[in-house]
Amino acid sequence: MGEKKKVRVPVIRMEQLEEAIYDMTIEEKEMAAAAKAGQFLSLYLDDESRLLPRPISICGIDKEAGTIRMVFRIAGEGTRQISCLKAGDTIEVLGPLGNGFFDTEDRVSMVIGGGIGIPPMLGLAKKLHAEGKKVIAVLGYRDARTFLAEEFESVAEVVIATEDGSVGVKGNVIDAIKTKNLTADTIYSCGPTPMLRGVKAFAESAGISAQISLEEKMACGIGACLACVCKSKEKDHHSNVNNKRICKDGPVFWAQEVEL
Repeated sequence: MGEKKKVRVPVIRMEQLEEAIYDMTIEEKEMAAAAKAGQFLSLYLDDESRLLPRPISICGIDKEAGTIRMVFRIAGEGTRQISCLKAGDTIEVLGPLGNGFFDTEDRVSMVIGGGIGIPPMLGLAKKLHAEGKKVIAVLGYRDARTFLAEEFESVAEVVIATEDGSVGVKGNVIDAIKTKNLTADTIYSCGPTPMLRGVKAFAESAGISAQISLEEKMACGIGACLACVCKSKEKDHHSNVNNKRICKDGPVFWAQEVEL
């Protein structure tokens, strides 16, 4: 696609999955053709008081239909306005942005998602399954509102952890992995930082390579403003300090590249 341009796209579908969680599909053939699991789109509001876009991770890509699916949680007024869109409305979008998950030669893949970090793992699980890999999906929820879990079941062995113990293993995703004695060749994960810290530590102790997608508030989405940096092992050639720009260098990193 070369230089990314803002495009006004039609909304094909908007559906509420749970309280404050919405499932949205947009149509834009070039964007869908270029998109990879793990990337995100920046969505712009028709509201002059909210100039910064809302970054939303890609949940699914249908290259034939030319559509991209996003599942997001209402986090503030901006995402609330997006949730009010309906089929036939249009919205300005920039993307796909960031790098996606890296391809590996693994035979057994473990995808780990926590909370609103679960949607991007669904698109990845479908891709890995289509490549003939065995996929284990470990999904962490607060309670029994296990949005998207059923969709994972068609492409993965699903293990659920809930904080309140209402479904699956009581505790977090690492508790579930240890309880079920799960292992894999590669781990891919997205979720809140404490969860990713646990995933990184588990992967290191088990000798498994891990890719993590960092959830961060991003402003520009193209690496110019440095609002979304994380600490890294190596010096960044752009700023010459030990950081990486999550939107531009990520959001996906090899776990050993970043400090959490």
